[in-house]
Amino acid sequence: MSINRVNISGNLTRDPDLRMTQGGTQVLSFGVAVNDRRRNPQSGEWEDYPNFVDCTMFGARAEAISRYLSKGAKVAIEGKLRYSSWERDGQRRSKLEVIVDEIEFLSRTQQGRSEGGYASAPTSAPSAPSAAPVQAPPSVEVYDEDIPF
Repeated sequence: MSINRVNISGNLTRDPDLRMTQGGTQVLSFGVAVNDRRRNPQSGEWEDYPNFVDCTMFGARAEAISRYLSKGAKVAIEGKLRYSSWERDGQRRSKLEVIVDEIEFLSRTQQGRSEGGYASAPTSAPSAPSAAPVQAPPSVEVYDEDIPF
């Protein structure tokens, strides 16, 4: 038995690219930058090292989602890994990508409303502002020098 599940969160590295196959299936492609935090051995300071992940989504949801995504948007993605290889101009090429099953918007859209649900059912019109402003929880440093890993 094997398990092929991936969960990542990060920012889109480019605007999504929506295409259609010859069979009529919509294909949405985008990249997500996921930071890995490591301690620099020379300075002892924590540093972010980006990983760039190609993501692909298929079907009618791909077309609907494309309207809500843009470069820089923060998202959380759940999906599975897929390895592809091909030959172009006599050279062998390959890539590892995430096939997106679920996507959650973690940043504000251009319309100024917050997207918080899974994108299979995009939110309709924005709701009226409430009387009391909602405050964000205090920022907490995730990486602590005392963590052994």
